[in-house]
Amino acid sequence: MTVESVKPKTGEATELREPPLAGGAVPVLGHGLQLVRDPLAFMSGLRAHGDVVRLKLGPKTVYAVTTPALTGALALSPDYEIDGPLWESLEGLLGKEGVATANGPRHRRQRRTIQPAFRLDAIPGYGPVMEEEAHALTRRWQPGETIDCTAESFRVAVRIAARCLLRGEFMDERAERLSVDLATVFRGMYRRMVVPLGPLYRLPFPANREFNRALADLHLLVDEIVAERRASGQKPDDLLTALLEAKDDNGDPIGEQEIHDQVVAIVTPGSETVASTIMWLLQILAEHPEHAEKVRAEVQSVTGGRPVGFADVRALRHTNNVVVEAMRLRPAVWILTRRAVTDTSLGGYRIPAGADIVYSPYAIQRDGSSYEGHLDFDPDRWLPERSKDVPKYAMSPFSVGNRKCPSDHFSMTQLSLITAAISEKYRFEQAGGSNDTTRVGITLRPHRLLLTPQPW
Repeated sequence: MTVESVKPKTGEATELREPPLAGGAVPVLGHGLQLVRDPLAFMSGLRAHGDVVRLKLGPKTVYAVTTPALTGALALSPDYEIDGPLWESLEGLLGKEGVATANGPRHRRQRRTIQPAFRLDAIPGYGPVMEEEAHALTRRWQPGETIDCTAESFRVAVRIAARCLLRGEFMDERAERLSVDLATVFRGMYRRMVVPLGPLYRLPFPANREFNRALADLHLLVDEIVAERRASGQKPDDLLTALLEAKDDNGDPIGEQEIHDQVVAIVTPGSETVASTIMWLLQILAEHPEHAEKVRAEVQSVTGGRPVGFADVRALRHTNNVVVEAMRLRPAVWILTRRAVTDTSLGGYRIPAGADIVYSPYAIQRDGSSYEGHLDFDPDRWLPERSKDVPKYAMSPFSVGNRKCPSDHFSMTQLSLITAAISEKYRFEQAGGSNDTTRVGITLRPHRLLLTPQPW
């Protein structure tokens, strides 16, 4: 099925239907209570009720899209823009002037500014940093000790982002700050999205105070990064220099708020999603030692025993497929929203102007209608002869269209290299006190993953 085939033809407006209302809504909160109690199961169950389903979140009506074809149509259509409950909840973190939340001409200009840093021909320049940080991660660990996968995953993700894109020597203390702050902020933002109680979130309750403290520290951290670069007088060829020298549509330097919001969009969501994926990869390597051993054997066959490097990543086919399959089953970003900018339609259903639309990559990527053995961890499903059977848009971890993540190749390279480096050296076992069940916030990650590395 193509995107075009799910869009109604001109003149069919009178035939458009009203999407069915999902069951289980309660007074005042609507479906928000279900989204708080078991959001992954709730979103995964919506396809049984229709391709497009109405939800109630407090007083708002939200439209949930449940099929790969329609999520593709949604992402590619100019009738929808980045907005809605998710992005409103993220405004306190991302602001309104960064590439993550901007729309229209501002977004296109910002993409042009940051895109050179993520071009395919720019990625090899980051190779030495990625190699150094991946191997430093394994050297910090000792056989038999317990590793806190949350702290370690954030440390390597933040250091790679800072050293490659901001040319900053990020100290471990800052990485720890970012890890702790992001966990608090993203958890609080999820509550604000699914239970929009407005003024109640401004009251001085302990959870609100903790959220505000973490959010303020995140913005302070970004201000420190920008101020240090300005004070240094240095202009390395990196993303931060590009932002500091960028011009707006009138040819004037972009404002301080836009610079701040752009750095936030680079450092925080990127670190959060990459770190969450590293956590899930570690969990999967512990749960599936047969694939960890297969990755190790592949690395050794490619490197001949020398340390794995950036130049080896392209040849590590099974390792790359392990990363892709981990992102399918355990996506960091599990929920996304858009807003209709005009009266429009989707899959034959009427969508009014101003309506919020929500969809779940987690539900789409685990749907039995799209995948045989949909809940099985099966990296071989991404072999060329099998991947052609996956429906279009059933696996889009970096989104599509003009909102596609610009750092997709950058992220995939570091994830594959880190997976190869740690698998070549260690196998993993769950440690006492570990809890690898899913913690749901704006992103997904294990609650408290504690692993013990053991030598092969």
